Amino acid sequence: MPGRRATPRRRRPFLVALVATLGSLVGIAAVIAVVASVFVGGLARSYDRESDTIAEPFATGTRPATTDGAENILLIGSDSRKGLAQQGDTAAGGRSDTLMLAHVPADRKAVYLMSIMRDSWVDVPGHGNAKINAAYSWGGIPLTVQTVEQLLDVRIDHVAEIDMRGFGAVTDALGGVTVQSAQDFTARGHHFTVGANRLDGDAALAFVRERYAFADADHTRVRNQQAFMRGIVDGVLSKGTMTDPGRIQDFVAATSGYLAVDPGLDFRTIAGLGWSLRGVRPADLQTFTMPTAGGGTSPDGQSYVAVNAVAVQALSSALRSDDLGRWLQENPQ
Repeated sequence: MPGRRATPRRRRPFLVALVATLGSLVGIAAVIAVVASVFVGGLARSYDRESDTIAEPFATGTRPATTDGAENILLIGSDSRKGLAQQGDTAAGGRSDTLMLAHVPADRKAVYLMSIMRDSWVDVPGHGNAKINAAYSWGGIPLTVQTVEQLLDVRIDHVAEIDMRGFGAVTDALGGVTVQSAQDFTARGHHFTVGANRLDGDAALAFVRERYAFADADHTRVRNQQAFMRGIVDGVLSKGTMTDPGRIQDFVAATSGYLAVDPGLDFRTIAGLGWSLRGVRPADLQTFTMPTAGGGTSPDGQSYVAVNAVAVQALSSALRSDDLGRWLQENPQ
């Protein structure tokens, strides 16, 4: 069955550190390089045997060409389906809660993290126009990947899925995360103020999931998710984490049950990519949102976010030519 996961197995802590870091937090690849250099022997022997993988993440048929030297990694934050995944049902009628595309350029001087709003109205192969998060419900990870590839006309090289509850687990494992909020708001029993907010896991989950408190709903929501990712990058790359093996192990243990990646993200791939990004720092993680063009209502009454087709076409060209930095300078957010 497309999208079916391999049966989850117990994973080695430092092995999962590599996967969790790359899969859900691509911008902190320096951690990969450090951990790999210390634990390379044991990791190389155990990773392929014990890692949790997405068995068939890519649909068959014609796909866009690869971009020489660059990597595009699709990050999917899904509703809680841990038990269903163990039964072999990746989609299980759920919808992807968060979609982000991590673009790693060939020169490895930065990492670009683009949010795709979950209510974006797009063509879902085989189903017609719908909100992009419906692709997960209809066809799991393979259809989600296929939909994004068709939308952007770029190949997805790798895919990683994290249960949204894992965001809270990651936060607590780091002893809290500091995020920057653009406005005051209250969500799920937590109050957030303008500026820096120190979050525990429960507050972090409220921060990244809230949409109803904002006049622009998902627009602010994805900006908060981007702020959370930057906070995680800062937390993992902090001296307190990098020099504390116990904290790294706690980070791994807390996140291991929430993450799965495609088979191509094996030990050699992760360690190699991490080493190539060893010069990347928190400031080199650039976040933005795929261009939109207001809202609309479907014939059956669904409110959706319209895609800015002209801007996305230019974005697609920049991704294929590996010139996303220039595109962002010309299209600041």
